Amino acid sequence: MSYLEVTWTDDETGINGYVVIDRLSRGLSGGGLRMRKGVTIDEVRDLARGMSLKEPVVYTPGDKYIPLGGAKAGIDCDPYDPRSREVLGRFARAIKPLIDTCFATGEDFGVRQDTIDEVFAAEGIPSSAGVGYRVVEDGPQAGIDRQTAAFAVDVEGVGLGELVGGYGVATTALAAMKYRGLEPATTRAVVQGFGSMGGSTARYLAKAGVKVVGIADRDGLIYNADGLDVETLLLTRDAYGVIDRTKLRENDEQRDGADWLALDAEVLIPAAMSYVITDENVDRIQATIIAEAANVATLKDAEASLYARGVTVVPDFVANVGTNAWWWWVVFGDIEPTEAASFAKLSDVLGPLTTQVLERAAADGVQPREAATRISDEKRAIADSMYPRTIKADPYAD
Repeated sequence: MSYLEVTWTDDETGINGYVVIDRLSRGLSGGGLRMRKGVTIDEVRDLARGMSLKEPVVYTPGDKYIPLGGAKAGIDCDPYDPRSREVLGRFARAIKPLIDTCFATGEDFGVRQDTIDEVFAAEGIPSSAGVGYRVVEDGPQAGIDRQTAAFAVDVEGVGLGELVGGYGVATTALAAMKYRGLEPATTRAVVQGFGSMGGSTARYLAKAGVKVVGIADRDGLIYNADGLDVETLLLTRDAYGVIDRTKLRENDEQRDGADWLALDAEVLIPAAMSYVITDENVDRIQATIIAEAANVATLKDAEASLYARGVTVVPDFVANVGTNAWWWWVVFGDIEPTEAASFAKLSDVLGPLTTQVLERAAADGVQPREAATRISDEKRAIADSMYPRTIKADPYAD
């Protein structure tokens, strides 16, 4: 049962928004804010539960980073709707008491962090994640300064904050490949979704030598058996991750968007919407490894079917933990706000974690999700036993 669930209805449009706090840890919780047409309280509840697992799964004793409880927010609105920004502002105003006291949030599907920052600031909220700064050891302002510096870093034309999540997904996929005996040079991958998560996953799989043969966005699937020019596509997409079709090469094929699931490739990366792998389509999957860049990408029965077929599913709260973990590692001062420190920490933590999950699953005779859940619960117990509840009254005080 969730700790708190809130349903909000916008007076001007009738659009609904939701906040679910799955649990509090030291009075705090954290999780992203997504915007998409069709989002429901059930989806937000599933996502919040996932955050309760995601927060502690990367915890290492000695880190300053303190795992929060899990939470999530969602707005049932198409981000392309011309009213979406105003709706986001009214939603921010409505949930301000939670943001001020116990809920740290940030970008998720359909909403960029810079948009959240601008809209929340206009509503008198200096930071969407301000409550998390209250437990920063050297003070809230130091955490804010580190975060600001990190988001200012540019990596080959893309902001560091847009890359860390996908770098983490790629790291877990590569670790799963190594566990399965697959070499990058002879491995093909398909990515569904080309926003900050999917785009950066494609970039770092390609940099590792994996041939990215398919990328799907909201306008369809782009396929090339010889591999796509990921860098060109990455740098010419729009703010919502839609690829500029005028930049395609002559031998790049445009196909129906639903075909991404069935392409002949070893690695599948669902990096957009939730619930995309179901009982109805699971038999179409050719891949041997699925790394869930999207939250709750695979339904329970479909995942059981994949497990029975020998397909390795790296669960979402392991595969896509990179953005959340990186944010707090920077804020708490576990890493410097630089490209080198960020990628080194992600590699050092997520590669071994993925191997640990897969080895634990094999040893316990369970699916990787169950093994990862056990590891997360064990780490949560350690973290909760080590840190007292200490919250500064005002995260923005001098």
